[in-house]
Amino acid sequence: MDFTIHTTDTAPQDSRETLAAVVDKFGFVPNVVGVMAESPALLKAYATLSSLFEETSLTPTERNVVILAISATNACSYCVAAHSVGATMQKVPADVIEALRSGRPLSDGKLEALRRLAAAIVETRGYPKDDVVRAFLDAGYSRANLLEVIVGVGMKTLSNYTNHIAETPLDDAFQPARWSEPAET
Repeated sequence: MDFTIHTTDTAPQDSRETLAAVVDKFGFVPNVVGVMAESPALLKAYATLSSLFEETSLTPTERNVVILAISATNACSYCVAAHSVGATMQKVPADVIEALRSGRPLSDGKLEALRRLAAAIVETRGYPKDDVVRAFLDAGYSRANLLEVIVGVGMKTLSNYTNHIAETPLDDAFQPARWSEPAET
């Protein structure tokens, strides 16, 4: 399906303020955000959830684990590439990023419990098995953290599904982290 990748000049009026804030934060309008701008409601929802997710008690590394695990589980090539670049910029260890991209377990037990929970929430449509939730809580996370992961799931669902439907082309800035779903082993 053909979608316009909007700029601050071509977007509907109600999307322009949000796009300007994206440019202020990132220096450009990522293609997915440009596509979302067609619907001011979608763009505002994504921007709001992104901002709220950053306010959670999860650390930057933990938030990156959540969004990369969700994006990989949803097989969103665009988001895995974009967030791999973002995670690198936020100093997430390279081995953590590579494990998330390749579908391997994380060597850090606490982060692995977080990865498993985020992926399980997506895979089970919100019905993760009790043992996955118990492992998450036993790893030192709280019930509030569990609910914060759901904020990440909501946010990434908006962008992952937008990219699936729009077949969003990968920005030049994210090309070094191009990704495709690993083959089943």
